[in-house]
Amino acid sequence: MHDASASQPGKAFVLLAAFERPPEATGDSVNSAVVITAESVSEYPGLDQAVDYFDVVDEATSSQGFKVLNPPYEFPVGTKKLARGDYSKKLGDDLTMYQGSLVTLEQGYVISFTFIAGSEDELESLIMDLKLGPASKRPAVPK
Repeated sequence: MHDASASQPGKAFVLLAAFERPPEATGDSVNSAVVITAESVSEYPGLDQAVDYFDVVDEATSSQGFKVLNPPYEFPVGTKKLARGDYSKKLGDDLTMYQGSLVTLEQGYVISFTFIAGSEDELESLIMDLKLGPASKRPAVPK
């Protein structure tokens, strides 16, 4: 993906980044994380479906040493159907990082949910905690 910056139109920007520990902190396990980004669909002419964005995801993950575990497939989250792909990367003899990416196209943006975990079970747990649905209406503010 492009450098994250909300101040530059057409660039990707981070909506949320949550880590088990600060990204620069060392540890003896995978630093589990959830990162949500948005990027203008206009950056990708011809992008009609979320699954097509996985050409970008696959390029980014493979350049970082990840291997495809599951190629993109339709994955329901609440009332939405997203595209999902899963990846893994060996970090040593006994440590593997797992990544699951879910993508949807919404209101002219590619919304990407990326989950990082130290096991396939932990990855599934993180992903299953994602809830999406219709926006709730705010109650009228009394005057």
